[in-house]
Formats: sequence, C-alpha cells, structure tokens
Amino acid sequence: MNRRKAAIAAAGTIAAGALTAGLISVPSAVAAGSSGPQARSVKHSGAAEARGVKKAAARAARAGVDWKDCPADWGIRDGVQCGWVTVPLDYAKPNGKKIRLAVDRARSTGGKAKRQGSLVYNPGGPGGSGLYFPARIPDKNPLWAKAATAYDFVGFDPRGVGHSAPISCADPQEWVKAPKADPVPDSEADKRAQRKLAKEYADGCQERSGELLPQLTTPNAARDLDVIRAALGDKKLNYLGVSYGTYMGAVYAELFPRHIRRMITDSIVNPSRRKIWYDVNLDQDVAFQTRWNDWKKWVAEHDDVYGIGSTPQKVEAAWRELRATAEKHPIGGKVGPAELLGVFQSAPYYDSAWARVASVWSAYRNGDEQPLIDAGAPDMSDVAGNKASENGNAVYNAVECNDAKWPSRWRTWDRDNTRLHAKYPFLTWANAWMNYPCAVWPVKQHRPLEIRARTSYPVLMVQATRDAATPYPGGVELHKRLKGSRLITEKGAGSHGITNLKNSCINERVDAYLLKGTVDRKDVTCGPHATPEPVKSPAKAAAKAEAAAVPTMVP
Repeated sequence: MNRRKAAIAAAGTIAAGALTAGLISVPSAVAAGSSGPQARSVKHSGAAEARGVKKAAARAARAGVDWKDCPADWGIRDGVQCGWVTVPLDYAKPNGKKIRLAVDRARSTGGKAKRQGSLVYNPGGPGGSGLYFPARIPDKNPLWAKAATAYDFVGFDPRGVGHSAPISCADPQEWVKAPKADPVPDSEADKRAQRKLAKEYADGCQERSGELLPQLTTPNAARDLDVIRAALGDKKLNYLGVSYGTYMGAVYAELFPRHIRRMITDSIVNPSRRKIWYDVNLDQDVAFQTRWNDWKKWVAEHDDVYGIGSTPQKVEAAWRELRATAEKHPIGGKVGPAELLGVFQSAPYYDSAWARVASVWSAYRNGDEQPLIDAGAPDMSDVAGNKASENGNAVYNAVECNDAKWPSRWRTWDRDNTRLHAKYPFLTWANAWMNYPCAVWPVKQHRPLEIRARTSYPVLMVQATRDAATPYPGGVELHKRLKGSRLITEKGAGSHGITNLKNSCINERVDAYLLKGTVDRKDVTCGPHATPEPVKSPAKAAAKAEAAAVPTMVP
C-alpha cells in the first residue's frame, strides 16, 4: 500500500492498492542437530544453509548491534535507536558476500528486573518494513503498554526492503503513473496487453536487482530472523508476525523449532505446500468478495449519513456505475478503475478504513471530487514515497515468485480467474495481474517447506473468521501443523491485523502469553471487536483512521 495513502489503510499489514505498470498490488510472509526436528530442518533447507546460518548467528552474537540515533532521513521518531545486522547474501556461502539489515528498537519500560528480552516484529508483505513498530513504546500505545514493560520492541527491514539492500523492478516514477488500464479485461487483446506488462516487469526485476533477486525467499528471511535474534543477545526468539509475517514465522518454526520462546501469529497465511502461493491468492479473491459484501451492507445501513444506497444491491450498483464512469473519463484525469480499486480495497482489508472510504465516495457523489483524487491519484512529487512503494512491490513479487512453482501456462490462469471472476468480481482479475509475473519469472522457483513442527514453546495464533487478505482456513491449517499451538478465533469479524485492535478477549490473552507465558488449555473463540461508527466528513474520517492506524506495509 502506498504510504501516501496510509490513512486509508489503517491497521495491519498486507499489500493493497499499489499500482505497477498496469498491475494492481494485492496480496493478495537451523540449529544443526543429528536427529529429530533439527535433522529434518537440515534435510529441507540443505546442509550447507544449515551450517551457514549457524555460523552467521555465532558471528552476530559476538558482534551485537551498535545502537545509535536513527538517521534523520529514516523518519523514525525520537526514543527509538537504529543499527545494523550483517548476514550472508547466500547462506550456503556464509564466508562470501554479505548484506546489512536495518534494525531499530525502543527499550522496555519496566527496568532490568522485568525485562524478558526483545520482541521482534514483521508486519507482512512480503515487502513490509517493521521499523515503525518500536514507536509503540514512546507513543505509549495503550494496547502494548504491558508488553512494553517486559520487552524491547524491535523492528527490521527484511532483505531487499527499504534500507536492507533494497531491490527494484521498475523506475519508481514510471511505476506510479496513472491512470492504468482497467484490470478487468474486456477482450483477449486486453489480456495480452496485461501479460506483456507482466513479462516486462519480471524481466525488469532480473535486470535491476541482480544477484540479490534469487536470494529473496521466505526461508532466507527466516534465517535472517535467527541471525537478528543472535545479534540481540537473545538465546530464543520472541516474535510477532502479522499476515505474511505469519508465514515467515511458520518457516522459522520449521527451521528453528527449538529457538522459539514466544511466537504470535496474527492473520495467518495458509502454509500448505499446495496453497503457497498460487492458491493462496485465489482464496483471497473469494474472501475479499465476502468482506466487500460486509462493507456494502454497513454502508447501506448508514445511508442516512452517506447517501450511496439503502441496500447492498444499490451500493453495488453505485460501485459499478463509478467504475464505468472512471473507465470512460478518469476522475481528475488520474483515477480510473485500477486506481479506484486501490482506494476501495482498503475497506475489505481494515475496518478502520470503512468510514474513510465511504466518506470519500459520498463526497464525490455530492460533487466534491478532490478527496477521491487525493486518495487515488499518484503524487509525482513524492519521489521518496514512490520509491518505497515500488521497492515493496518488487519484494512482494520476488519472494512469492521465488518461494514456489507457479503455473506457467496462460490457459491455467485464464481458466481459474475467469471462473472466479464470475462469482467474485471485486478483486479477481486485479489479483491475477499482480501475480502474473510469477508465471514468466526469470529466476529459479523453489518448492515450499513442509511445515510440521513441534516448537519449544506453544505458538499463539489469532485469526478473524471473515479476514479478506488471509482467509480463516489458513489459521486452522497452521494450527494443525504446529503441534501444541493455541488458536484464538475472533468470530464474526474480518479486519486484518487484529492484535492491534481493541478487543479485551484477545488483548488480555496476548498480554498473558507475552508476560507470563500462559495459554488457555483449549482454543478460544472471542466475539468481534466493535463495528466502526460512520463519519461523514472525509477529513474527520481520515483523522480517525490515522489515530487508529498502525502503518501498513509497502507497497
């Protein structure tokens, strides 16, 4: 999601709404041993990588992190320190080329007697930066105040992201230009044009990203995570992963099952080999339609505020009318159907975006186009923001395309997405074009790890039943695969990244797990968090969304 529009996004973590050369970004995340889980990890990851990560972690433990004031141009608030952790480019060659990973931290508030270590965070993506996470301590975020007494909060840019040897697949200023083509094809010619753009984008990744591109995989990100753990001086990892960050955590659990002290996975990617990553994205198309329908119902219930439609059917008709208008005459010359989707898909992602998106739409219908233009059109003057968005999108494609083998035959994509679009039209084709570079990917694609681990401490899982970006069955699947884990289900809710929302049933259990290591004897079902309240003014809705927001990942 473009950082310029973070107020719309509001809370969690997977890519939404960024545009790339005619594509829309949608998600859609070893200690060596001779037997047991560790030996299985060596088999999965390769003995050379297992030895390499062990050597890299030992080096990092000796070096530590030289914490200093953060560089001014990083945009990190006061009260947070920054540093670097060095890792191998290729873990099979630990004495070869190195890259540096940017890390930051805020110190725990409870003093030496209460400190339990570092809590390391990944917000998702792939391609998301976690550097904003430590600010929850100096910002005195009330949901995290208790955890802050016991843990330093640590964020990092994963390899390829932000300040950590960033990659690129396209010129950022060209990448953000609008309007893009409508992602819903009207003809075979439209499909050929989108496929051509995807091929050019994939080739651009190889041309612009060089030797780092093949090394951008989730197993390598998990290895980096273990090296960061060692550099922090922690014998075992305390970790909070959201969205794709849950898959990074799952892979970590498979590679390093005995290195886990506390692990929370929030809004969970389905880790099945069969699902990663092609089927994960198809499942999103269905789930996004479900949550889109939830939002339309809410908008209709508040027709006295927004005046868009008094029934979900009327809201849908208004949406289709808006898309058709924008296709013929892009709003402000910049906001066509692709850009509209970049704005509106944030509502299925995050409840905190419901009022913002509805208010922007309502203003447009009442004759004020500017809020919609501001939300959907690129800001060509924001060179740094555009560069960050393009980088995040590049990492998203690199990791997902490298992680797994994708269908290479166009007729497979055409069949599956044509079928899905008939019932679930909101996101299907946009999601297909976002991921189609993986069909023509120029770098070797791997087989995902089989996730079936018993960790050294139970993993705590949190999942909403109507989550659009990471559908609920993914949480159930990871729960089955990590022995001894506990699943908290937020029933009847669908926002993404729910550990940062106010729901005492969840918040209290997260605190108890982090502070005391306690989990319920059985899985728990919680009621939903509060439904958003309508706000008519776009400015007020934006302010309220920003107040509730945790910045989401790029793109």
